[in-house]
Amino acid sequence: MSAFTPAEQLVGYVSDEKFVALDGVRVEFVGKEGSFETESRATGAVYAPLLGGQYRVTLRKDGFGAKSVDFAMPPGQPPYHFRLMSNTLYGYAWPKWSRTGEKAEFRVHAMEPYQLELFRYGWKKEKVRSLGWWDEHGPLANQQVTPDGDYSQTGVEWNQRGYNNNAVHRQFVEAPGVSGLYYFHATGASGASFTFPWIVAPSEPQGPVAVLASNINWNAYNSFGGRSNYINADALPSRPTVNSRLDLKRYTQPGKSFYDSATYAPLSFDRPEPINHIDAGEKIMNPIEGRAACHIAAAEWRLLGWMEKENLPYDFYAETQLHSGALDLSRYRVLVLSTHPEYWSRQMYERVKRWVFHEGGKLIYLGGNGLNCEVVFHGEYTMEVKNGNCAEIASANLESRFHLQVESEANLLGVVFTEAGAMTGAPYQVVDARHWAFKGTELKEGAIFGKGSLHRRCPGGASAHETDKTSPSSPVDVRVIARGMNQDNGGAEIIHYKTQSGGEVFSVGSIAWPSSVLVDKAVSRITKNVFKQFLK
Repeated sequence: MSAFTPAEQLVGYVSDEKFVALDGVRVEFVGKEGSFETESRATGAVYAPLLGGQYRVTLRKDGFGAKSVDFAMPPGQPPYHFRLMSNTLYGYAWPKWSRTGEKAEFRVHAMEPYQLELFRYGWKKEKVRSLGWWDEHGPLANQQVTPDGDYSQTGVEWNQRGYNNNAVHRQFVEAPGVSGLYYFHATGASGASFTFPWIVAPSEPQGPVAVLASNINWNAYNSFGGRSNYINADALPSRPTVNSRLDLKRYTQPGKSFYDSATYAPLSFDRPEPINHIDAGEKIMNPIEGRAACHIAAAEWRLLGWMEKENLPYDFYAETQLHSGALDLSRYRVLVLSTHPEYWSRQMYERVKRWVFHEGGKLIYLGGNGLNCEVVFHGEYTMEVKNGNCAEIASANLESRFHLQVESEANLLGVVFTEAGAMTGAPYQVVDARHWAFKGTELKEGAIFGKGSLHRRCPGGASAHETDKTSPSSPVDVRVIARGMNQDNGGAEIIHYKTQSGGEVFSVGSIAWPSSVLVDKAVSRITKNVFKQFLK
């Protein structure tokens, strides 16, 4: 450096893809005045005696991919966020939803050669084809270059950096001719494995039933990059996480008071989804292990498999395709919502409500805590969650975050989530055995059903995890036919109602219902009765 040595100052922080502080990172600054090397501290902080101007900064730590970035430290700006990627195998399809015949790109981060296979997940897990082995000529060339800063907002844009947009280096695959839930299986030479989903919709409707993947919900729960709608929901903090229990608002503030902002930074779909990884050897009848899997793609797969087992053909769509209009509801008789469709746009809600109330559409809601919060889209691949301030919701006696922005979702679904019964599991009890949904079940008034479940996060029965009930906003003619036996009167309510246009809604009000449909005879028969009735 120059003869004058400036005082050491905080330049920035170094964190990984989870926004966890990295200590002991070797950091080299090279500028016109010379070079300087330092290491990050316990908080991830990087201190250096820098002059102004441009620097080439190189960061290296064992277990993480090294990288170099161009850096200038403008005066008065907050500390810079350097980001490194761990050597973990990751991947995602881009875009994450396609139509048959369209091409998508697989974007994989690997520190070793890997092979890739494509499977369709239905009643049987069917191998579509092998996509070969991937290993570039240069060392570690499959290592992705991760942006600095908050890329939960901007996306990681893998395969865009370092390849010079050369089509030879980018990897594309054509969507198969059959709609459904597909998974890429990436396996490294060491045996490391990572799987990631791909939603394939039909280019044209193939039947009367459309099923929605809750992919907006997947994105809301995806914390890759350090943010989800539950972790640092409003924005990344000024410094990385050292200890979650001490640093995150989710744990340091009581209840749901971490939703206390007027605005929330956007969340990009352009990120891997580790929460949707399914072990390559998992079978559809296996119990669903893990905290997240029970309410996202793994659980939705169980419903799709059951439909195929029961010979109920379906077209599979992403929720984002309903928002964009790629899913034309006017060409379907039945729409199925599965497991946990918590986040919807106003446009989606109004379109489905119009379809049910004015066009005779039949809605089957086989999930819980659905349509609970509005999202707004900024372009096709970025969303903003309209959580609002939960204190305002409570003071106004509103039923949900969606009620704060639009109206209570009970106006459409007939039920709305409440805290009672949350994170418990129980069977249901029949309260109206005369309803056609119980045909062939031999269930009488007061009978108990729905004891079987593959849901391991909240075991105990089909009324589990998060549960919905009728409210003052429910349609006046809503008919409650069964109720979960969860503690504190928190059981899900199964309801049915009709509209003047001939539309109908059947709701089960429980996240765990799709986890029971394969292993509980009564749950299976009731669900099939609904499809038969709605498809008459």
